Amino acid sequence: MRIVSVETFVLRVPLGGKTFYSSQAKFPERNSLLVKITADNGLVGWGEGGQYGPPEPVSSCVNDVLAPILMDLESAAPVVTSERLYSYSRDFGQKGTYIEAISAIDIALWDLWGKSLGQPVHALMGGAFRSSVHAYATGCYYPDKPWDRAQIIADLETEAASYVSSGFDILKMKIGLLSVDLDIERVAAVRRAIGPGIRLLVDCNHAYNAVTAIRIGRELENFGVHWIEEPVVPEDKAGYRRVRDAITVPVAGGEAEFTRYGFRDLFLEQCVDIAQPDLCVCGGFSEWLKIQALASSFGVMTVPHVWGSGIALAAALQALATIPPMPHTANPVALQNEPIVEFDRKHNPLRDDLLIENFTLKDGFLDVPQGPGLGVTVDEDVMRKYLVPA
Repeated sequence: MRIVSVETFVLRVPLGGKTFYSSQAKFPERNSLLVKITADNGLVGWGEGGQYGPPEPVSSCVNDVLAPILMDLESAAPVVTSERLYSYSRDFGQKGTYIEAISAIDIALWDLWGKSLGQPVHALMGGAFRSSVHAYATGCYYPDKPWDRAQIIADLETEAASYVSSGFDILKMKIGLLSVDLDIERVAAVRRAIGPGIRLLVDCNHAYNAVTAIRIGRELENFGVHWIEEPVVPEDKAGYRRVRDAITVPVAGGEAEFTRYGFRDLFLEQCVDIAQPDLCVCGGFSEWLKIQALASSFGVMTVPHVWGSGIALAAALQALATIPPMPHTANPVALQNEPIVEFDRKHNPLRDDLLIENFTLKDGFLDVPQGPGLGVTVDEDVMRKYLVPA
C-alpha cells in the first residue's frame, strides 16, 4: 500500500460568547489540524495534531518536510513509518511541533491500515479489554472577565451539578488562575454541588511552583480529590517529585510530554502516579504502545489527555480499549485499576459536529468505535465550514 496524497486542513472555530480560561490562557477559539492520507487503493486515513497552539506550523511540518518522505516509501506501515520520520527529524524535532506532525500522520496511517484490513485500530494493537470506557467530564473552567466572586461560585455550582445530572460520576475542574484561597473556595463549592459520592479531579495546567502546589495539594486532601494534574511546569521534574512526596493526592501529568523518551524520564524520576500522553501530541499510536509498556512496567496508570476534534477522542478510545486493568482484579474499578476517558464538556464544534457519528454518554460510559480503523467518518462538508483558507 503506497501513499498517493497527503493533505492538511487547518481548522478554527471562534467561540464568541462562550470564551473561557484555564490557568494559562484565554480560549476564544477551538483549533486543530487534520491530516488526510490517501493510498493507491483509494482508501483514506485521518489523523490529528496541531492542538497546542497555532496549527499552521504543524501543517508546514507535514506538507514541507514529512509528506515528501512519506510519498517516497514503498510501504506505509505505521510503526515503520513513524520510526523513519522520527529518525529523520531527530536532530531538530525531538519535541513539540515535529512530534505533533508525526502524531497526526501516524494516527492517519493506523486508520488507513485498519480500513485496509477491515479491523478497528484496537484489534490491530492486540485486542480490546473493554468495548466502552468510563468517562469523566472536564469542565468548570474560568469564565471570561469580569470575575465576580459570588457569581463565579454560583455559576460553578450550577455547572458542576449539571454534569452529575447528565450521568457523570467523575468530574475534573480547573484551578490555578486565581489565588489559592479563592480556588479552594471554588473546589469546596464544586464538592457541595456534586456531593460526596462523585469523584473529583483538579487540573492546574502547571500554574504553581512546588511550594504552592504542596500547599494547595494538602488543602485538596480535605475534599477527597482523586488527582492533581500538572501541578508544576513540565520541565520541573524535581518539583513533580517534591509534590508527589509531600501530598496524598495522586499526581497526574504528561500532556506536554513527547515520545517514549520523555515519559521514560517522568517514570525514572518518579514524577507521576497517572501518565497522560495525548495521542495527537506524543507520537500517535505507534509511540503510545511504547509509552504504555513503559508505564505498566513502572506501575503507573495511563489515562490519555484528550483535547481537539472528534478524531482525537476516537483515537483515545481506540487506545484505551487495549489497556489491561492494572493490576488485574476480578472486578476492575474505574480510576483505581481501570482506565477512564476524558470527555471535555466545553463548547467544541470540532468534536461535536465534525464526525458523522456522535459520541454519546451512556450510563457514564463512551462506546469504543467498532468500525475499521478509527471507526469514525469525517463529514467533509462540516469540515469545510471551519477550514482556514490556505
